[in-house]
Amino acid sequence: MTPQAPQWRGQVAPGDERKEDSGISAGVRGYLIGLVLSILLTALSFSVIDSVFLWKPAIPVMLGVLAVAQMGIHLVFFLHINTGPDNTNNILALAFGVLIVAFVVAGSLWIMAHLNENMMPMDKLMDLHKQR
Repeated sequence: MTPQAPQWRGQVAPGDERKEDSGISAGVRGYLIGLVLSILLTALSFSVIDSVFLWKPAIPVMLGVLAVAQMGIHLVFFLHINTGPDNTNNILALAFGVLIVAFVVAGSLWIMAHLNENMMPMDKLMDLHKQR
């Protein structure tokens, strides 16, 4: 008779704790893994800046990829956001927050791009200033 696989195998997300692992050591282990991965990604980001092996226009793209990976590490290991059924509200709240931030950034960029179109021409502005 073959032993059965544990119930938690394949059902636990990478920063989540198993039911059998209760106590301080289980929580600390997840945070330490997240800390080590975050430090590695940060060091890699600094090394990408000084790299002579990367094509110069690819450096911002690589930094963006590393930043997204860093955000993923923080979401999984520190904020414990995963795809489990009990985290549906957390994922919806995160998606709503990202949507609001995207609207604010897009609106700010739109305003800055169209700022000159809405300004009074300089010669008319100087005429108004001289009339005072």
